[in-house]
Amino acid sequence: MKNLKSIILGLALLITCGTVNAGTKTEGENLTKNYAINTYVDAMTRGKLSGLDEVLDRSVKFSMLRGKNMLSFNKKEMLNYLKKTGNVEQACTTSTRIVESNADLALIRVDMKFENFVRSNYLTVANTGNGWKITNVYSVFK
Repeated sequence: MKNLKSIILGLALLITCGTVNAGTKTEGENLTKNYAINTYVDAMTRGKLSGLDEVLDRSVKFSMLRGKNMLSFNKKEMLNYLKKTGNVEQACTTSTRIVESNADLALIRVDMKFENFVRSNYLTVANTGNGWKITNVYSVFK
């Protein structure tokens, strides 16, 4: 009788552990191309930073052409700036367009139309092996 109780308890424990692990997602499983793009747009236009760190590649480079000045930022600098200005919704109309896309790389244009200017962001999104991540952002103000 003790052996039967031990076996049943062991099976119950095994089933419980198996069920818990079945819900665990591996790194990069949710990192689709669309998820990366939508997360970036939410961060830049709505100030929602949830998931942004995950979709930015560790070596991502942000470049901005402002007039004749080229500004460059790395991931840490950009995330720190966005955290300081987080939860601010931009007064703009946003549109996205796929410029080029294949199985490994996509170039996406994100236009943010403000009252007096347009900020065009060109995102390079790459299939990194750990999901789709943003590897480069180039912004132009018109």
